Parts: sequence; structure tokens; C-alpha cells
Amino acid sequence: MSRAKKFEVAVYNKEVRQLVKEGERHRHLTDDWADIHYVDIIAEDERGARNKAQAKYPEDKGFVIDSVSVSDDPS
Repeated sequence: MSRAKKFEVAVYNKEVRQLVKEGERHRHLTDDWADIHYVDIIAEDERGARNKAQAKYPEDKGFVIDSVSVSDDPS
């Protein structure tokens, strides 16, 4: 039986990043989405963590999953 682990997922929004470069603002997201956000995802493996992250931060809304790694944080 596999145990769930905590993964750290790095995500940003490419639309916000482009708009910030152009001196514009995104209609729905804050400018900080141009930078990488680190979010914790609980999953059994890296693929499961990536799938959960993509569901929460969809590519068709401009989100990019930059990396997925097992979290060092034991909590």
C-alpha cells in the first residue's frame, strides 16, 4: 500500500508574467502570479501531485507547473 507524501509544486501564470512585462495588469489575477508560487500538494507520487496541481491551476488559464518535488517539510 502506497503512502501519500507532501509535494512542493512551483507554479506561475504566463499570462500575468507577459502582462507585467508590458506594464499591464491581468483582469482577474494579481501581479504576484508573474512570480513562482510554491504550493503543497498531498499525493501518492509525483504524477499524482502534478495532476492535482494542473486541476487547480489549469494550463488553459495560463498557469505553468514549473516543478514538482517531494517536500522536505515533515509536517
